[in-house]
Parts: sequence; C-alpha cells; structure tokens
Amino acid sequence: MSYGMIWLITGLVMILSYIVQARLNSRFDEYSQVPTSNGMTGADVARKMLADNGITDVQVTCVPGKLTDHYNPQTKTVNLSESVYGQRSVAAAAVAAHECGHVLQHAKGYAPLKLRSALVPVVSFASKWVQWVLLAGVLLIEITPSLLWFGIALFAMTTLFSFVTLPVEFNASSRAVAWLESAGITNYETKPMTVDALKWAALTYVVAAIGSLATLLYYLSMANRR
Repeated sequence: MSYGMIWLITGLVMILSYIVQARLNSRFDEYSQVPTSNGMTGADVARKMLADNGITDVQVTCVPGKLTDHYNPQTKTVNLSESVYGQRSVAAAAVAAHECGHVLQHAKGYAPLKLRSALVPVVSFASKWVQWVLLAGVLLIEITPSLLWFGIALFAMTTLFSFVTLPVEFNASSRAVAWLESAGITNYETKPMTVDALKWAALTYVVAAIGSLATLLYYLSMANRR
C-alpha cells in the first residue's frame, strides 16, 4: 500500500471520528430529553439489571464527566458519569445497561472479554513506550532497523486490542437492548432510541480500530521501503 493511500485513509478516519463523536453527543443530548416511562435513573437501571441477573458483588458509583461511564472488573464497580447516574432518561438507561452488559460478560466468562483482559498488561506496556520506540526507530533506522520493527510489534498489540474490543462492545450493547426491553424499561417507541444511541457509541470504537490499523500499515510500509 502506497504512502498516499495510507494518508488518504488516515485523513478519512479523522473526519469519520469527528462525525461519529459529534453524532454520538447529539444523539445522547436528544435522548436525554426523553424520560424513562417508570422514572428510573441510570443508577436505578444499573442496580436492577445487576439484581435481575443475580449479581450482588458489583457496586454502582458516580464519576465526574460526560460519557465517562465504564465497568472496572478489578474494583467490581459500574462507574456511571454524572450525566447518566442521576438522570431519568432513555439515554441514561441505555448507557447504564450497556456497562452492566460488561458485568454480565465478566460473570459468564465471555471469551472476547477474557482475551481483552489478558491483553491489558501487554497493551499497557506497549502504550507507554510505543511512540518513543517508534520515534527512535525512525531516527536510527539506518543504524538499527530492528528497533523500528520492535516499535511496530508494540503498535500491532494496541491495534489487536482495538479490534478485540469491537465484539466486546457490540455484545454488551446487545445484552443491554434485550434486557431493557424484557424488563419493560423500553417499549416500541423508546427501544429504537436505545439501539441508535448505543450504535453511535459502538462506532467510535470501530473508527478507532480502523485508524489504528491505518497507522500500523503506515509504519509497516515505512519499514519495508527502508
């Protein structure tokens, strides 16, 4: 693949990333104005989903920020952002249920999640050093070309992590949508809203994975040409 093609893909990914993020924020703001039919907050939804699935050892907490929601398996906490935790909206219910979807994956030993968790230590190391190794590899490529290849190997691990994350995120959303409907929190009017909101959230991971792959191909092309 030529440098020109790689730069074109990288540019398109940057544009797509901006569009997807803007769309996600606009959808979240729009669906935040639609109340849940039973008046449940995001925290209420999370606690009910956990209880309905027999999970009693995971706590639901509030963290600062917007769309900073995440599940931490080490501390066994579902951490909901301020815009989700106390909000009684379809958007808050969707995000809260999605994070609890990760809890269910963890409880049931979902294979892609186990793989992603196994990659975390390696990816943490790679993310910390990869840019420095790649920079040194480019500068010293005529002297020690193996250094660039080592940097590429580190970056490849982060790219792999990005792609392993995709089924984890899509599956968590599927679990969330199914449970919200079965629990009566969404109906024929609000279910499409939860599907749409979670779709745009998942697309941010898709764009990130494509961007990581494009960058990896760039470094591979550079190393091969040298």
